[in-house]
Amino acid sequence: MKERDLCLLEDPLRGERLERYQAPSPTRRTCPAVAAHLSAPAVLTVDAVLFDNDGTLIDSMPSVHRCWTRWAEEHGVARERLDQVGYAGRPAGEVVAELLAGRAVDEQLAAVARVQELELADAASGRLLPGVEELLSALPRDRWAVVTAATRTLALRRLSSLGLTVPMLVGAEDVTRGKPDPEAYLRAASRLGVEPARCLVVEDAPAGLAAGRAAGMATLALATTHDPAELCAADVVVSDLTLVRPLVQRDGTVALFVG
Repeated sequence: MKERDLCLLEDPLRGERLERYQAPSPTRRTCPAVAAHLSAPAVLTVDAVLFDNDGTLIDSMPSVHRCWTRWAEEHGVARERLDQVGYAGRPAGEVVAELLAGRAVDEQLAAVARVQELELADAASGRLLPGVEELLSALPRDRWAVVTAATRTLALRRLSSLGLTVPMLVGAEDVTRGKPDPEAYLRAASRLGVEPARCLVVEDAPAGLAAGRAAGMATLALATTHDPAELCAADVVVSDLTLVRPLVQRDGTVALFVG
């Protein structure tokens, strides 16, 4: 991390002197990944926070695995092939197009509809991940959004089943290219009226982190579904959101105390 990107300030909640990290410019990455800032807690100061949903806010991965495994069995796709292609955090249409390449378009559309049907039926089986409710309730509602590879209907059903309402959501229908393409995160920043360089992406998956980086945004990785070693491209890696505490500053920016 370059010296000019950091300064020291007091954490008013704990009276500690912390490193302060400013979001990088869209054209360069200024900060190497660190594991939970164990040696020196950090502050990420941004104008907006963009959250992935599955594996970041909600522990829905067991449902995702169940539904895709059943879908693969129904469509004659080997489990090894399903795992090789990867389906977590990707739009269903992209996954099906890759797994059923060469099949008729109508068959592919029916296959997408089927996996969506399975996931909607199982949508209420998730749980909030640690620290989520506390963090979201402390953030101004015009300063955060959810950015997911799932359809809007599925994402909102999962969130509402756990009592969460979101101020703004970008789903699969809102983009033409899924993560790791930056389109979804750039769209969310545009809707919030915030420059990409002033956004923080919170993700649990390498593809989502790559999307955030490609968008020119700071990245915070949660080791909720992947080994921390797989998340080293992030600016900061923590175990979960219990290690993140927000403070809205007088100028409206959000300081996130991490560690």
